[in-house]
Amino acid sequence: MTRSETTKFLSDLLIRDRLSGIGKYYASEVTLDWGKGKGKEKRIDFLQFSPESQLCVGDIEKGIFTCYEIKSCKEDVFSGNGLNFIGEKNYIVTTMECWKDIMGDLGKLQNHIEMCNPESSTTFGIMVARPFPRSLTDEFENPTPLESDVYWTLEVIKPCRESYRRRSMSELLFYMLRSGR
Repeated sequence: MTRSETTKFLSDLLIRDRLSGIGKYYASEVTLDWGKGKGKEKRIDFLQFSPESQLCVGDIEKGIFTCYEIKSCKEDVFSGNGLNFIGEKNYIVTTMECWKDIMGDLGKLQNHIEMCNPESSTTFGIMVARPFPRSLTDEFENPTPLESDVYWTLEVIKPCRESYRRRSMSELLFYMLRSGR
């Protein structure tokens, strides 16, 4: 698969597996800081808002934002594009092959995020595509080609610790609405 095909595969899988359904709210290609000057805009592949419940204002106010950045390969991870982690939870969504390529460089990746996107959180998790019902261990040892005609799911391989958000709920919801998707 090409990089763009892998990105589309992972995006479609994320939408199906994590973002769709009752009570789930998300937007794709969310632009932050539009109009603040050339080069200051940032883009998040997917931004999800998860209210605690929808029964009262207080539960909506307790909602959290999760950022998902789709990365097709190691070069994509270290390209300097994306990795705008501004939510309470932040994930890189990738393939098992890419995970194997970057797992030894997580310290370098945190430094890379701090250098390229100083406002981003360095608290992030990693999700990988996994054919169901294959185990993560088997998939790690012998990754399945993405072209395979199997049922794919996303698996958290590196959990994300919840961190603090620096932007207001109103601002992030506005950015989601403005993205139009």
